[in-house]
Amino acid sequence: MTALHATVQGDRGKPELVLLHGWGAHSGVWKTVLPALEQDFRVTCIDLPGHGQSPELAENTLDSWAMAILDVAPAKAIWLGWSLGGLLAQKVASMASERIEKLIVLCSTPKFVASQEWPHAVDEKVFRDFHAEVIREPRASLLRFIALQTRGSVTATDDSRLLRKTLLQPEPLATALDAGMRLLLAIDLRQQSKKITCPVLVLGGERDTLVPAAALPVIAKLFAKAECNVIKQAGHAPFLSHPNEFCEALNLFTFNSSAQYKEAK
Repeated sequence: MTALHATVQGDRGKPELVLLHGWGAHSGVWKTVLPALEQDFRVTCIDLPGHGQSPELAENTLDSWAMAILDVAPAKAIWLGWSLGGLLAQKVASMASERIEKLIVLCSTPKFVASQEWPHAVDEKVFRDFHAEVIREPRASLLRFIALQTRGSVTATDDSRLLRKTLLQPEPLATALDAGMRLLLAIDLRQQSKKITCPVLVLGGERDTLVPAAALPVIAKLFAKAECNVIKQAGHAPFLSHPNEFCEALNLFTFNSSAQYKEAK
């Protein structure tokens, strides 16, 4: 199997940080915050299967994607996953805990689709309708999703323009978009989240329309050791709209959070 595409930036000896992007994106989304992150970390950016410069996998399951990611990741690192990348980072933490020093779940959740006992997510019909659109018109769906990710942010217009410029060069494969949507629709990691014992930061945007800020404390309670942080006036992509606040939250959690964990009840 051909390895996924990964880039490494920053000096050896600094804490290792793995960044996983979201659905329809690629590792180019981190471009604006990488210079700041490199001051404190050695950063590995990984393109998910079928996204960016990574090949598709023969099997599109959460396990197969997680294993492919682990194959190109450092032996041990702090892991940050955004949106779909956060779902994958949670899976990695549950299946290879020895590889995870700390986990940052950015605008993400163990379960993206709402149900009667889990209202803190997107309505299932909305998700399935969008999936049907992805199959029918993948490029138009990606453009619509870019608008959804930036909606609510105080810098929504600029964020949307930057995402369009970044994510459409190169565009993800239509089959990869379909595979990612199937994972988002089907996966529920709430029970596995309870087994993740490393420190966890649940980080999100105050104006996120996909993973609402009100859901973040509920998500945090699923983990054994978790803290929650909300970036004010940010939408679903706070690293774009509020890069300074994003980096500050990451650094605070990484270097100063030893006494702040809230034990899950």
